[in-house]
Amino acid sequence: MKVEIWSDIVCPFCYIGKRNFESALDGFAAKYKVSIEWKSFQLDPEMDNKEGLSVHEYLGRRKGGTTADGKRMNDQMSAIAKEVGLHYDFDKAIINNTLNAHRLLHFAKQHGLQNSLKERIFKAYYTQGKDIADTETLAQLSVEVGLNEEQARTVLQDNLFEAEVINDQHEALEVGVQGVPFYVFNGKYAVSGAQSPEAFAQVLNKVWEEEQPELVMENNDGFCDINGNC
Repeated sequence: MKVEIWSDIVCPFCYIGKRNFESALDGFAAKYKVSIEWKSFQLDPEMDNKEGLSVHEYLGRRKGGTTADGKRMNDQMSAIAKEVGLHYDFDKAIINNTLNAHRLLHFAKQHGLQNSLKERIFKAYYTQGKDIADTETLAQLSVEVGLNEEQARTVLQDNLFEAEVINDQHEALEVGVQGVPFYVFNGKYAVSGAQSPEAFAQVLNKVWEEEQPELVMENNDGFCDINGNC
């Protein structure tokens, strides 16, 4: 089973959704037959680093409110994250563009480390207050998950995988993504939002059952088994 997940690093529900989906996957009998691909989605492609601009102020502005309004929303989100075992520290979070992180995630996919890097970048942004657009920061995070530092730096400095990021976002429009996180199971079942582990579990089981071949026979005659009996 293939699960494609559109998300952005600066989407707080995306990290929460990752935890809830992983919780559901842990209890799924066929979890080792599930492959996960993270798809790029930028909520604010024009975002850049503004010295002294806090996440609280940024969110308040985007919602047409004040810095205090932004802080209240972020505090509420932190409480939701805490329920799934995540620690959000928005006071330290650094606002910046996520294109570099998405490009690096495509590089990590080639080496089977995309999910590990996704987790590491999420933690770097939400918990550690790291600049997830900075080349030095991303190169270090790459090393921590087992990627080659020199190759990672080349990806970042030469703007590699930008076309892949753009293609993911075009594909998002084609499949009807209105917001993230957005999950597509086997190319035909879609789930929007950071659903509960129970909801994700229901989808996993439903898709798995429907994908299994149906056994139809009237009796036990007319076949050979793995023990050589015919």
